[in-house]
Amino acid sequence: MPYYSDELIEEVRSRNDIVDVISGYVRLKKKGSTYFGLCPFHNEKTGSFSVSPDKQMYYCFGCGAGGNVFTFLMEYENFTFPEAMEALAERAGITLPKQEMSKEAKQESDKRSMLLEINREAGKYYYMLLRNERGKLALDYFRKRELTDATMQKFGLGYSDKYSDDLYRYLKSKGYSDELLKESGLISFDEKRGGHDKFWNRAMFPIMDIHNKVIGFGGRVMGDGEPKYLNSPETKIFDKSRNLYALNFARLTKKPQILLCEGYMDVIALHQAGFDNAVASLGTAFTSGHASLLKRYTKEVYLTFDSDGAGIKAALRAIPILKEVGLSAKVINMKPYKDPDEFIKALGAEEYQKRIDQAENSFMFEIRILEQDYDMKDPQGKTAFQHEVAKKLSQFSEELERNNYIEAVAQKYHMGYENLRKLVNHYGIQDGIKREPLRKKTGIHENKKKEDGMKQSQKLLLTWLIEDKSLFEIVRKYISPEDFTESIYKKAAEILFAQFMEGNVNPGQIVSMFPNEEEQREIAELFNAKIHEIETRQDWEKALKETIVRVKQNSIAARSSGLDPTDMAGLQKLVADKKQLESLEKLHISIN
Repeated sequence: MPYYSDELIEEVRSRNDIVDVISGYVRLKKKGSTYFGLCPFHNEKTGSFSVSPDKQMYYCFGCGAGGNVFTFLMEYENFTFPEAMEALAERAGITLPKQEMSKEAKQESDKRSMLLEINREAGKYYYMLLRNERGKLALDYFRKRELTDATMQKFGLGYSDKYSDDLYRYLKSKGYSDELLKESGLISFDEKRGGHDKFWNRAMFPIMDIHNKVIGFGGRVMGDGEPKYLNSPETKIFDKSRNLYALNFARLTKKPQILLCEGYMDVIALHQAGFDNAVASLGTAFTSGHASLLKRYTKEVYLTFDSDGAGIKAALRAIPILKEVGLSAKVINMKPYKDPDEFIKALGAEEYQKRIDQAENSFMFEIRILEQDYDMKDPQGKTAFQHEVAKKLSQFSEELERNNYIEAVAQKYHMGYENLRKLVNHYGIQDGIKREPLRKKTGIHENKKKEDGMKQSQKLLLTWLIEDKSLFEIVRKYISPEDFTESIYKKAAEILFAQFMEGNVNPGQIVSMFPNEEEQREIAELFNAKIHEIETRQDWEKALKETIVRVKQNSIAARSSGLDPTDMAGLQKLVADKKQLESLEKLHISIN
């Protein structure tokens, strides 16, 4: 990873106003001094996504996503930090130095660049072969699948020659070492044959990342060879769980949803028919990594898998994964045809759009498939089905949503609404979703609440400090960074207090000082604690004093429990702090 000085990082950050940058992705509306919009990281109908020009930070009060302008690009565009740095530097017209990289990082970066170069060369070679006499077999295959020349060009389709060392000899002629070629995943080595191609006699599908760089390949064998479909192995540039086929195109769609397919040809057929929002996983099962990736670009995913048993099973596996990350899922019915490719060839794009418009709610799809396991004409089978449905309905934690689904299921399957609701509540209580209030038997629950309340007090104090900078002179008399007991809060407080002393309070810069994305999110949350309306100055003064006292009390308690009895300096500091706390409790804090 390139090394950039703190000064350069801050220059790039400060030259990219966060409101301007995020406005290019999210529609923002100004409310007071803050901008709000619909969060791009989770599905919501009311805008809880805030962007503060004063703090140069964003924060979603719904899902907790937050950070500065770097964090936003890393989250939204799936950039690494250097990629976000390069994009923002270019946007601000700043030239980044090339030499600021450690030897090891430069070697790693060079290797990554070389692997991308090898993949690009391989892609060009496969593309060229398809279009001369040697590629006739694959070209005939693509034309038989009714692909136009424009579509083949758009997706960079190609052919790997029937000679098993054809690409190896070509890449060697370009000067690439055996070590690099092996790392690319395109060439294999053994004692008997030496270097030989992973792909040969196959129709080739280049796999691109969201920046249109070739990172791997898929290949369909021409003839009866096995396996029928083959994909590149994972490499330094190819992570199957963080990429989706054709996402480089689909991410730019104007359509409201993403169509998730099973195969590359389905994706290509849909794009050719005008559905530029189609993607597919890369020869692996759909994962939570894929779902999180899709969440950056859409709120709704429509499953358009094969209509056979395997396709139905794949859909049933994908639905809970999509729900887990907050995506809405629907299922497209393609019967009597097997897949989107067959459907469009038979009925055309207009009919396929109708199937999109009629897509089935994913929960109702799950129930319909579940019904097939029971004999609904037999009272015992029907009862067993209803119990299974009730168990599934009890998994909805939100009462309104749960009741809406109970009503829909009761209506469709001719069940009594009240009977079904009671059965759902029965399973809900069993599973702890509608658990009755527990009587307090121990201090466990109170302690947990107290701990959460203490974290909230520390967050609140830091948020107040950056919302009203005049409070620092009051707070610093009683509170120091040492009084923040959460390690990340303490570190943030140390930086913030130092900025106050230097007269340059800069919350957006503080985010950049934490390299971990999860920490950046926590810092954003830390500086965006929810502040309830406080109407009078007297109430403000009372709230501030109570918060300072709580933070100080907690600090003293934490240090007392872990203090070594032989630590005289620590004991003296503790005694002094306790005396200060006693006097503080009697004082009136005045805010000008």
